[in-house]
Amino acid sequence: MPPETAPALLDLRGRFVEGMARAATFVSVITTTGAAGRAGVTVSSMTSVSADGTEPSLLFCLHHRSQSTLTLLANRGFCANLLHENQQGAADLFSGRKNIDGAERFDQIDWAAGQNGQPILGGATASFECDLGTAVLWETHYIIVGKVTKVHLSDDPAALLYGQRAYRRAVSMPKT
Repeated sequence: MPPETAPALLDLRGRFVEGMARAATFVSVITTTGAAGRAGVTVSSMTSVSADGTEPSLLFCLHHRSQSTLTLLANRGFCANLLHENQQGAADLFSGRKNIDGAERFDQIDWAAGQNGQPILGGATASFECDLGTAVLWETHYIIVGKVTKVHLSDDPAALLYGQRAYRRAVSMPKT
């Protein structure tokens, strides 16, 4: 059934949430450590901004009331860890699904400090060490832009995806 004739059972917000749930996005864990403490949070909103500025840059969004957001903003640095397709457990851990809070999450996973001290998750397919460039509050979320200072790449580029309310993996499609 075309979208314009779909039953109008949901309000605008409900339809928006349902529409966005249909998009497959890759899964990242944003980690931070510093004077404000250590924190990490799972996001599906991380994306590149530009490779061509004074430094490459990326962005993601975090809820303004999240303790991880407050910690990251105070620390002014972070690492965006693009998860490997076999890291569903890490995604669940940092999303809060395992009921382990704050810095205790890091006791459950392999990680190492990057060149600026930010936590790099073991097994991630790519990790981007960043300095905080800017954070803009847009209604309920901060849009956070990071200036990339270092990139770590694994030998296996298979990234974890999330779409249609489930974890996914990318598959190659036949050429037509």
